[in-house]
Amino acid sequence: MKKTRIVFMGTPDFAVTILKHLVDDHYNIVGVITAPDKPSGRGRKLNQSAVKKYALSENLTILQPKNLKDIGFQQELQNLQADLQIVVAFRMLPKTVWQMPKLGTFNLHASLLPEYRGAAPIHWAIINGETKTGVTTFFIDDKIDTGAIILQKSITIANTETVGSLHDKLMFLGADLVAKTIDLIDKGEITTIKQPNLEEKSAPKLHTENTKIDWQASLDNIYNMIRGLNPFPTAWTTIKNNDDEIYTKIYSVDKLPESHEYKIGTIITTKKELKVAVKNGYIRINEIKLAGKKKMDTQSLLNGFSFSENAKML
Repeated sequence: MKKTRIVFMGTPDFAVTILKHLVDDHYNIVGVITAPDKPSGRGRKLNQSAVKKYALSENLTILQPKNLKDIGFQQELQNLQADLQIVVAFRMLPKTVWQMPKLGTFNLHASLLPEYRGAAPIHWAIINGETKTGVTTFFIDDKIDTGAIILQKSITIANTETVGSLHDKLMFLGADLVAKTIDLIDKGEITTIKQPNLEEKSAPKLHTENTKIDWQASLDNIYNMIRGLNPFPTAWTTIKNNDDEIYTKIYSVDKLPESHEYKIGTIITTKKELKVAVKNGYIRINEIKLAGKKKMDTQSLLNGFSFSENAKML
């Protein structure tokens, strides 16, 4: 077991991979801070975070504060006597918390800071058509994702990449970077780079308004948006089919550059293919989910669903 006493803070699957890497490599994890259990589903059963489930399996000490400013929580945290705190996909920390350990608190962020500060960096890198991204470790300060950079590692974004596939690549890249960052801190060999104050490319939270497909946008922009939201939270649209307006999620697509004379949003179908006319081409839909139906491939949908001649995307 390595000597440096570490408190790990995180909640989703992305954070679990980093925590598991540290546990497997015998880093001294003296506590795990994660979100409180939340009721979910029809029975409102309490659901544990991915990080809590893993921490329980390893018999790690777990704290689940509702309020990070709570004096009782901060005393419990102090009692863990951490030398270093690591934050991965967690909440913004109050100054009293991130200043607590003598070696500081650092964060892993899934972008090449200062680009894509914010809640959804992996999504927005793809949505904006980037060809490169990466992971960054940085010391936390009193603003969001602005602290001094410790290490960065970059990766190429393939033109068929989805947020799901890129998420997993960055997760494993991040696990290695966090371990390297700890080792540098342990050896006292850390050097940091102050972030320039750039706000050109941000990564705001995703919500209903900014995940709706704008069929008037360019072929590339629509294609990038759909793959940048596949499989979560998923790009959505409304299908106008005769008098019905159907809420629809669109997952996997191809882009087909081609000149045509269809109106934007027109749906064109064959027995095996579903395309939508856009500027300078078509979006061919491979996976789709209509309201009230399960997610399915296009051919399965076309086997049991009929589109009218004037069907279109709104």
